[in-house]
Amino acid sequence: MSDFLLQLSGNARARQLVKSLGLPLPMPQVLRRARGPYEERPLRDRTLLIGGGLIGELAESLARSVIEAGADVVIEGGTGAFEAPAEAWGRPLRAADDLTEGERVDGMLYDASHVRDVLGLRGLYEFFHPHVRRLAPCSRVVIVTRPPDEAQAVEVGAVRQAVEGFVRSLAKEVGRRGSTVQLLRVESGAENRLDGPLRFFLSDRSAYVTGQPLRISRAAGGTAQSTRTRVLDGKIALVTGAARGIGAATVELLAAEGAKVVCLDRPDDDELASRIAQKNDGVVLLQDVTEPGANKSIADALNVLGGVDIVVHNAGVTRDKTLAKMTDAQWDLAIDVNLTAIIRITRELVWRDVLRDGGRVICLSSVAGLAGNMGQTNYAASKAGVVGYVRAMALELADRSITVNAIAPGFIETRLTDAMPAMIREVARRLSALGQGGRPEDVGQAITFLASPGAAGVTGEVLRICGGAFVGS
Repeated sequence: MSDFLLQLSGNARARQLVKSLGLPLPMPQVLRRARGPYEERPLRDRTLLIGGGLIGELAESLARSVIEAGADVVIEGGTGAFEAPAEAWGRPLRAADDLTEGERVDGMLYDASHVRDVLGLRGLYEFFHPHVRRLAPCSRVVIVTRPPDEAQAVEVGAVRQAVEGFVRSLAKEVGRRGSTVQLLRVESGAENRLDGPLRFFLSDRSAYVTGQPLRISRAAGGTAQSTRTRVLDGKIALVTGAARGIGAATVELLAAEGAKVVCLDRPDDDELASRIAQKNDGVVLLQDVTEPGANKSIADALNVLGGVDIVVHNAGVTRDKTLAKMTDAQWDLAIDVNLTAIIRITRELVWRDVLRDGGRVICLSSVAGLAGNMGQTNYAASKAGVVGYVRAMALELADRSITVNAIAPGFIETRLTDAMPAMIREVARRLSALGQGGRPEDVGQAITFLASPGAAGVTGEVLRICGGAFVGS
């Protein structure tokens, strides 16, 4: 069922009428989402205001990424590291003082890696306070810092953690206009892995991701991203639960980047799965992931293709009941599909070397697994288990340059949410910074990013695709 208020919000005259009448209706901003495959210059014609420390290797990586992505750069403070790439690409640099009154920007990028004491935190206020009103609707804000656990002094660790609170709060302040705010924590030595995350979070592919901290690490080996279009050419991908919803959207996005996708779903969904596979030049694989021997059958099928590079564990079920009323079967099915199948299938692929070196494993968790939910002890336990699993497996597979991450969707508009009572559905939509539900493609975009070479520095992480949900954030 469509979001009536979101449709109303897309009508300029209706939006103005609601505003003029003073009606207490939350009018969410229609989000600007990316269309089509990855582009060489996703920030072309976008004005990006940049501030902060802007010194050292981190600044050099920031400068190179945003200039090569096509951004029109406006800098507060010295141009420093931005001069060489701007000259190489023939891009002009502007000073923040040259911004005219009322001029809008499409994004902000702040280097907080220099913040080492409480006084330094004031730099965040001094940069954002005078400029935050310049953010155009559907803008992107990214703040970059170092991980707190790398700090050599207690105060440094404290202020680095303080930046996360700033990010989460700012995300809630600007969200109603469709703007997003993220925090990237870059490990020392992982500066060359910043490009992919920057391009994702500063672009419209991250439209429903906000208020999220993400660590960029050197844990998993492998080379930095070398290509920026058709980023999955020559890759084999497995998507479970591929017949509909998030799975179907993910298949289309992976295929658009050049991957050959194996579309796995239950035999009962043969028609839908086959249609998705055919539409995207993929391969259909009919298999119930909970059946005895399913892991071996899946590995055999992928072995015939020469192995697999990307594994997306999307298949999932809910069997909601309060714990006192829950049956054994309801508990077992939720755990088996959502957690046990992931463990068994991945173990088989790794043990038999069907999962290639440099591969990607992406598991679907849920905001319910992070925050808990009434009547979902089975589901929440399984999805929390997924989080623990990816953190452990990321360490185990790092020496093979394989990354393992989780996606935690919030309220995503699917057939499952359509079945909710209308009032619960409406409340769930509004309980986020962006004030609306997400789409399957929003989750698919995040999965595609994590599957790409540009996400080589992201492993053992949980990325929430929830629009900045107020619950469990």
